[in-house]
Amino acid sequence: MIVLASASPRRQELLRNAGISFTVQPANIDETPLPGELPQAYPERLAQEKALAVFPTHPQDYVLGADTIVVIDGCILGKPRDNVDARRMLRSLSARTHAVITGVCLVSAKHKQIASETTLVTMCEISDDEIQAYVSSGDPMDKAGAYGIQGVASRWISHIEGDYSNVVGLPVSRVYSMLRQAGAF
Repeated sequence: MIVLASASPRRQELLRNAGISFTVQPANIDETPLPGELPQAYPERLAQEKALAVFPTHPQDYVLGADTIVVIDGCILGKPRDNVDARRMLRSLSARTHAVITGVCLVSAKHKQIASETTLVTMCEISDDEIQAYVSSGDPMDKAGAYGIQGVASRWISHIEGDYSNVVGLPVSRVYSMLRQAGAF
């Protein structure tokens, strides 16, 4: 059995759409970046911590941890703390290209693999009024970088280079490959 160490409805939907059966047991870990932690290392570490936190209760299963961040100018953008933070993030992404990095970790009794996927996303210019309306909707509050590519914010995405599902929150093709390699199917 595959156990997803995440309560993210977006990750769950991506796995369901790919025909991958799973159960959910969210991991409760501290998601604070470590001092000097590099952008790629951060979501990989969190993915591993999530998987390892859940594995002891599912030692016969394949446990998948994942975490997604947005990076611009070398700065990590996680989920916004509040509306002011969400507006700041969206202004920083407007009319620019940023990276979306998802770290994934698959743990089983005989296997542990950590990987990450990076997708470049270019946004068109977003007006202050558009940002205010979007933030007021509440949609950006649970999303890295304060936007979800699969919703209203899709209208601001002019180009992506890489895996679309990674930007939603899980690089499905990479995860499927990891599961196959580990013998999950």
